[in-house]
Amino acid sequence: MSERAAAISKSVAAVALSEVSIAFRLAGGGSYTAVERAALTVADGEFVAIVGPTGCGKSTLLNAAAGLIAPASGRVDIFGSPLASLNHQAGYLFQADALFPWKTALENIAIGLETAGTPSEEARARAQSWLSRVGLNAFGDRYPHMLSGGQRKRVGLAQVLIRDPKILLMDEPFGPLDAQTRQIMGNLLLDLWNADRKAVMFVTHDLEEAIALSDRVVIMSAGPASRIIGDWKVPLARPRDISEVKLDSSFHALHRDIWHTLKAEVIKGYAQSAGS
Repeated sequence: MSERAAAISKSVAAVALSEVSIAFRLAGGGSYTAVERAALTVADGEFVAIVGPTGCGKSTLLNAAAGLIAPASGRVDIFGSPLASLNHQAGYLFQADALFPWKTALENIAIGLETAGTPSEEARARAQSWLSRVGLNAFGDRYPHMLSGGQRKRVGLAQVLIRDPKILLMDEPFGPLDAQTRQIMGNLLLDLWNADRKAVMFVTHDLEEAIALSDRVVIMSAGPASRIIGDWKVPLARPRDISEVKLDSSFHALHRDIWHTLKAEVIKGYAQSAGS
């Protein structure tokens, strides 16, 4: 665990992974260790990006924090309490769209409140407010197939945030988008996060995106038995505009520093994929 991570008390941390190892059973017998002795602490209100080679277990860590996977060893604490089942204090935004194709944008956003018992009229009024916050005020009656990829992501983001989770888990949420839309979505995310600073665990393959968005960048080694091998504080002031921070000399210095560690792991990951 880094000195910074160790300095954050578990009693106030939103997420604390303590020596977490995660293994999966193989169809032919035996097991596969995806993550080994991962130690990561995310403070309340902190934005942490997790970067690493393909298949290194980044999403596996998110799933452990969500309570979707139980560690083989170690423990997961949420706001100081052991996580024993689903993490009901977290919202999860996946890479793939999770919208119901037969529901409009407004209905997709409102459904999380409605299933929790909020009266339909109130849920839809709050959903309309969120449509406005994500820049889709005039698109509430559109079905997902009528929306662009970026618009669907905006609906998905509102769908998660309307329930006001204390922790936001994001697994390559902007991966399928083109570069321009991805940057716009990044700025939208920062604007929404600045208004109500939730703890964020953000998985991405894009090191530039990780630095531009986060307070800290955590690097994982190539798998199997992936480990956390680096933890960098991002020295960029907030609020931020992604296009502007990428011109900052400290951005480039940090990118070079992190890439020096990450590059070797990416090469290992490719070598292992080619040999499998």
